[in-house]
Amino acid sequence: MQRSKLDFWVGLFVMLGAAALVFLALKSANLLQMSWNTQSYQVKAYFDNVGGLKPQAAVRSSGVVVGRVSSIAFDDTVYRALVVLDMDKRYQFSEDSSLKILTSGLLGDQYIGIEAGYEERNLQAGDTVSATQSAMVLENLISGFMFSRASEPSSGSKE
Repeated sequence: MQRSKLDFWVGLFVMLGAAALVFLALKSANLLQMSWNTQSYQVKAYFDNVGGLKPQAAVRSSGVVVGRVSSIAFDDTVYRALVVLDMDKRYQFSEDSSLKILTSGLLGDQYIGIEAGYEERNLQAGDTVSATQSAMVLENLISGFMFSRASEPSSGSKE
């Protein structure tokens, strides 16, 4: 009798530990949202390069999460990436606000940073943000540095 009671508690502890690990994995991958009852409005933006941006990535202003990336698609009429954002209704930004794709840390996740503008009119549902800056791709930066170094004349002096 004691053996089965101990097995039950050990099994329960293992199941709770596994559930906690799944919760942490989903939370760290931005696949789990804790806010169930938030109202939002959708805004669109076009980018030349979205890099490693993923759906459900954060939209941040001054470090505060003000929205999430709803979807990313390729628009073959303008040949650019179309990013749809779900912005929290509590946060209003003017229509001349700008969006940048930024990276958390050196090699961290990418997110969209929004810099507020100064216009009177705020973004409404369905608006398109025109001021965007694409992601900085690390491989492009490295290759640009390497090719600029290769094109420089050698500074070795011969006497």
